Amino acid sequence: MKKLLSVILLAVFVTLSLNTISHAQDADKDLGIGFMVGEPTGLTAKSWTGGGNAIDVGVAWSFGRYDAITIQADYLWHNYNVFSDVEQGSLPLYYGIGGRLVLGENDSYIGARIPVGLNYLFEDAPVGLFIEAAPILNVAPSTDFDIDGTLGARFYF
Repeated sequence: MKKLLSVILLAVFVTLSLNTISHAQDADKDLGIGFMVGEPTGLTAKSWTGGGNAIDVGVAWSFGRYDAITIQADYLWHNYNVFSDVEQGSLPLYYGIGGRLVLGENDSYIGARIPVGLNYLFEDAPVGLFIEAAPILNVAPSTDFDIDGTLGARFYF
């Protein structure tokens, strides 16, 4: 129960921090909050920091081999030139680096993530859809390889 309360408090803190970062930048719908489905499944937030870069965080449940709460955070770079022929909206390819913490009942893991994905941003609506794969190198308590994959949506405000 203490772990769950800690995760909830951390999620609230991260969301408020992202909101502060977002409003310190341009007030042009820089903060997106939504959900992701896959491995893991849960809540996601993304704050654009300018120049096509963003900070992305997620608090979710891993239904796979961990059956645990996961917290992830990434710094992302977006390339709008790969799919520049999209007629409406935009479809940047993104890639980044970040970390993941898995909080299981008996075990916890820390790992480095390298997310790669596509993010469709609607032209006339404050909504974004994404698909992402992230290879992960767990570094503690032991070293092993993992991969996450998610689909999701965010509402920007």
